[in-house]
Amino acid sequence: MTGRFSKLRAILVAACALAASHAFAQQGPAPTGGQTTPPASSGGATTMGAAPSAPTVEAGRGVVYLSATLAGARQPIRSGLTWRVYRERAEDNGTRPVVAQSGEPAPAMPLADGTYMVHAAYGLASASKRIVVAGGQTTERLAISAGALRITATLGDQPIARTRIALSVFVPEKGNSEAKLVVSGARPGDVLRLPEGSYHIVSTYLDAIAPSLQANQPKAGVEAPKELVTNSVVTADLRVPAGKLIDATLRHRAATLTLKLVNAPGGEALPNTLFTVLTPGGDVIRELIGAFPSLVLAEGEYVAIARHQDKTYQTTFRVTSALDRDVEVVAQ
Repeated sequence: MTGRFSKLRAILVAACALAASHAFAQQGPAPTGGQTTPPASSGGATTMGAAPSAPTVEAGRGVVYLSATLAGARQPIRSGLTWRVYRERAEDNGTRPVVAQSGEPAPAMPLADGTYMVHAAYGLASASKRIVVAGGQTTERLAISAGALRITATLGDQPIARTRIALSVFVPEKGNSEAKLVVSGARPGDVLRLPEGSYHIVSTYLDAIAPSLQANQPKAGVEAPKELVTNSVVTADLRVPAGKLIDATLRHRAATLTLKLVNAPGGEALPNTLFTVLTPGGDVIRELIGAFPSLVLAEGEYVAIARHQDKTYQTTFRVTSALDRDVEVVAQ
């Protein structure tokens, strides 16, 4: 009788072991890669294996997750941000040391517990916020009241090469449209991030004349400029609203003129001639030297004076927008 019970007990143990083995095979081993079961979090957040791991939070420290939006928009800004974190309490000299900075659009910054000022710069626009770090993880989002401006410059119906235009942006004040320069040397097509507000735009046509043709040569050791400012200047007053990209076109009215001193109309240009171009009122626009130097002039009336072998000649001429041509001064 006892032997039968022993055999029955052995059969039951074997059956249980077989069932457990079958269940383990069905479930599979615990995963070693890919998705893993996250540990419990006091904030109720879970992290999947595919997502970047959060910075380790040490005692007396916290992690601040930063992001920014344009005022009135919901989507976060994804590029062009510069973040700086300062201590709230200033040093004895009045400065606030930078304790962290980042060029990422949404950085995670580990910080010691304390009070800070967070500053986000977006082009010329910015926003600041006071934050308190007291361990754990916090999320801060700043709203930046900014928009953007993009300028296109044309001559006639054709766009002007970006290397031939210099753009300046001013903040106007009452009675002074160029009160404060905020952007200089920008080019057409650049996206200028600006605080919401009104601006005065100045577009200057640049001349790519060879420096050797200029009458006033730079001093020895001084590099000659590759671009020369012309008198073709176009201005506009624009308003940049928050969260918007404003596209504006500024139309120049100018042309390229080639100067020649000739003995007769249609004749050969005389070399080593010094040319002076003036307005009808006598203001000097440019001085050039050579047989046939060229320059860009705004539409209008001009006087050309040519000096050759101690003799002086002159003529008047008119510039028509987008009409490039020769201007002959007849040596008579």
